[in-house]
Amino acid sequence: MSRLLPGIAGPEDLRGLGAAQLTELAAEVRAFLVENVTRTGGHLGPNLGVVELTIALHRVFRSPHDVLLWDTGHQAYVHKLLTGRQADFTVLRQPEGLSGYPSRAESPHDHVENSHASTALAYADGLAKAFEVSGRPDRSVVAVIGDGALTGGLAWEALNNLGGAPGRPVVVVLNDNGRSYDPTVGGLAAHLAVLRGREPGSAEPSLFTQLGLAYVGPVDGHDIAAVEQALEQARAWGAPVVVHCVTRKGNGYAPAEEHEDDRMHSVGARRAAPSRTPPTGASPVGSPPTWTDVLGQELAALGERRPDVVAVTAAMLRPVGLHPFAVRFPERTYDVGIAEQQAVTSAAGLAMGGLHPVVCVYATFLNRAVDQVFMDVALHGLPVTFVLDRAGVTGDDGPSHNGMWDLALLGAVPGMRVAAPRDAAELAALLTEAADDASGPTVLRFPKATVGELLPALDRIGPGDVLRRDPDRDVLLLSVGPLAGPALAAAAELGADGIGVTVVDPRWVLPVAGDLVWLAAGYDLVVTVEDGELAGGVGDAVARALRVARVRTPVASLGLPPRFLAQGRRVDLLAAAGLDADGIAGAVRAELAAARGRVGGLRVVAGQPNARSSVR
Repeated sequence: MSRLLPGIAGPEDLRGLGAAQLTELAAEVRAFLVENVTRTGGHLGPNLGVVELTIALHRVFRSPHDVLLWDTGHQAYVHKLLTGRQADFTVLRQPEGLSGYPSRAESPHDHVENSHASTALAYADGLAKAFEVSGRPDRSVVAVIGDGALTGGLAWEALNNLGGAPGRPVVVVLNDNGRSYDPTVGGLAAHLAVLRGREPGSAEPSLFTQLGLAYVGPVDGHDIAAVEQALEQARAWGAPVVVHCVTRKGNGYAPAEEHEDDRMHSVGARRAAPSRTPPTGASPVGSPPTWTDVLGQELAALGERRPDVVAVTAAMLRPVGLHPFAVRFPERTYDVGIAEQQAVTSAAGLAMGGLHPVVCVYATFLNRAVDQVFMDVALHGLPVTFVLDRAGVTGDDGPSHNGMWDLALLGAVPGMRVAAPRDAAELAALLTEAADDASGPTVLRFPKATVGELLPALDRIGPGDVLRRDPDRDVLLLSVGPLAGPALAAAAELGADGIGVTVVDPRWVLPVAGDLVWLAAGYDLVVTVEDGELAGGVGDAVARALRVARVRTPVASLGLPPRFLAQGRRVDLLAAAGLDADGIAGAVRAELAAARGRVGGLRVVAGQPNARSSVR
């Protein structure tokens, strides 16, 4: 039973505690995290590793007057606990509940919505400059960077700027746990290992001192007194300084410490009451396969057939399904660390060398490397395949993790082809087609979800599959990826009402196939259904393709609204956007009535009424 934690309403309540009480409080915080995070789901391992570090930070600095920034933001749970949000952990990552990342709407102690890695040092640089210009030298700026985030290029751009301004005090707290999901890779990891082996106060230079920052450490990040002493020293320095804290991911909770995959980096929600057996972080035996699971199996199988296929990941080997491939082909697997720009451009180099790289990232993280996709891959017409996990609505990780912009962004890339499988069989087929395409870059996108039932095709139109055919050509419904299921359900509902709906899965959704353009000419209305932002997405591409071909069939686009979506369950967010069967059916009814009102029920192609095309 917690004794001290319920009395911590804010950071000021920490400052009167003695050493023994602080040790007890740390144990209570860990017990609280294990109990609550395993119930709701969330990032457990990273937060177990920063308990003492966070307590020390809030005892030395005066948040929110002093700015504490967290990179990556998923290690801020303890910060939330100590800043008055204990009661909200019952609804962690739930709809309208506590965010799994810092949230400016939740608390004045949260300064940035920091959920993508390697950003905090740049924020800190800008804030320190602002305080300098506005005459606020009394406000300290502290950036905690850990869980592998220092491998990101933006972090080094910020360090370069910080080191070049010796009079601008910023405290960089390096939470060195040696990992992101997997162990940190590259030369930085080797350098940090050297630093960890030195005696505190060593005069030997470090990479940080060579860049112009002072260096304090290494410090045992689980010793509150030692961390406090180092932070006090850094605050008094009056210059940019790195405080190197060595921590253990999952510290203090044996199942996490012994979890070989990722130290229980992220755990799912517990579906039943707690048992005496501690959670392991593994998926329950017999769980339906996810899209990620299927990708992992199929990519390993592709690697068996194709010795030129290599895989690239940005510090997310297991989360994106690459582990089976890496086990089978370790010499053909490259982890570049949290560095998506490096992943993309190094893949360009691999392709230039005659290989076919498959770059596996979360859809939201590819946003960070859009320039490299354009200028380093597409400009050279290189055959690189991007596999975008967590595309569309992700859900409980909140607005920053919804992969809802990939279709709009990638549709603007010259020569890019984008595929969206509707089921496991199509994922396998499209992955093979992508690897066989030597003409330029390709993309395969799928959501964070279990894979549904197989949806067999009745026929093929160009690269697309006809999933439902109706002799009455009222509506052509084009569904993107797994939305084929609700699209078919909506079509059946509409068919019962006398509305003829043909459902086609384009498979390769961008660019729009000419066969689908001419197919559309024979219908009163075309409706596109996609789990991406409407602006610039597949619907816009279809409408543009029809306009260029002078096909006058009206197009109605269903998709995600142009705003950041709140956290919640994927199924609920899709329904709220009208992307479930009922929403699609209702929209089709309304749009069909409007279309018939505009054109008098005639199908018009290039100025010729009643032109038709057949569904083969």
